[in-house]
Amino acid sequence: MSGTRHSRRRVLGTVAGLGAAGLAGCGLFDDDPEPPRVPDPLQPLLDEAIALAASYDRAIVTQPGLAARLAPLADDHRAHATELARLIGQALPSTGPASAPAASAPAEAAAQTVATLRAAEQAAQKSAVTACKAAPPERAALVGSIAACRATHAEALR
Repeated sequence: MSGTRHSRRRVLGTVAGLGAAGLAGCGLFDDDPEPPRVPDPLQPLLDEAIALAASYDRAIVTQPGLAARLAPLADDHRAHATELARLIGQALPSTGPASAPAASAPAEAAAQTVATLRAAEQAAQKSAVTACKAAPPERAALVGSIAACRATHAEALR
């Protein structure tokens, strides 16, 4: 071939070499691990909703006489967890089947269970208010609703 013309092999080799160099420059062949994923700021609120629902479920199992009073509150926390998980883009952990109800415990044990749940609701309401204040506008409405619901639960458990 003449001095100004290039062979097809030479052109294809050059293009392939440039392509590989470009890919290497983009990090495709880098051995560096990806930086760790930053947890969503609402993750603690989701974890709290899951924990509260589980606390109510345990209370219902140990105190079946409280089931009518506590089940709607547990359902609220499960709804909050579902909505927070959707917003964060995370799957909810699966829950195991509930145990069979235990025999009714004395009234003072039921009162202690309700007091414990009320304290948990009050603490969770405070963390939800803090999260609401820090949340961007598109998330604040949901987080504010959760904070209000938790405050209502605390009052319902008086």
